[in-house]
Amino acid sequence: MTAEHPALLERRRAAWLSALIPGLGQFVRGARSHAAGIVIITIGLLGCTVWLRSVGGLESAIFFFMIAALPWWTIQWYDAWLPGPIGWRRTFRAIWTEGHDIHFLGALFLLTAATDFYIIVANPTYMLKVLCTEPSGVWGLLAKAQSPTLHTLIGIGFLKRRRWGLFCYLIYAAFGMANASANFVCYGYGRIRTIFFISLVLITAYVVWRRSCFSDHSPTPSTL
Repeated sequence: MTAEHPALLERRRAAWLSALIPGLGQFVRGARSHAAGIVIITIGLLGCTVWLRSVGGLESAIFFFMIAALPWWTIQWYDAWLPGPIGWRRTFRAIWTEGHDIHFLGALFLLTAATDFYIIVANPTYMLKVLCTEPSGVWGLLAKAQSPTLHTLIGIGFLKRRRWGLFCYLIYAAFGMANASANFVCYGYGRIRTIFFISLVLITAYVVWRRSCFSDHSPTPSTL
């Protein structure tokens, strides 16, 4: 235990540093060329985010940041935390076998649920479009409430990698695609609607591909 203690402290410090500044944790652990590559990729992703903000609007920039820059930031943080020689093969193997990509999606859904809740509270008069209608009153409130509720359930299910979480997501994805398609027919092109539809298709394809990560039982705790 005492022999591992200094190494554990070094990993914790490296993880904190990389969470603040990508690549810094790898640098202090001696992997300087590895850290330089992380810095270059991070600058490129943040630059693309800023560029998309100027040419495609805030929604496009947020979408790119959520599906590219934020996962990369998380991966390099995890890379700095892992024990042993630093390297991408080790990192991506750990992410794949431990199902951390599904865990990340779960955290993303919980973040989306919090955002949904804020939008509902901050814009009480906003009505969600559901299959070419804008329900009001109690039905309108229920229509808006289903979004943060489902996002919360999916987020918890993904974090636990439970099969019911996958089932909830597939129902959510099927309704979301049907609703977006109907609204395209009724209201035409919309930037947010288009971004939502594209992201839903991509995430659904990935989740179906990784469906073996979900189980009826809690996953075995990591030994890392």
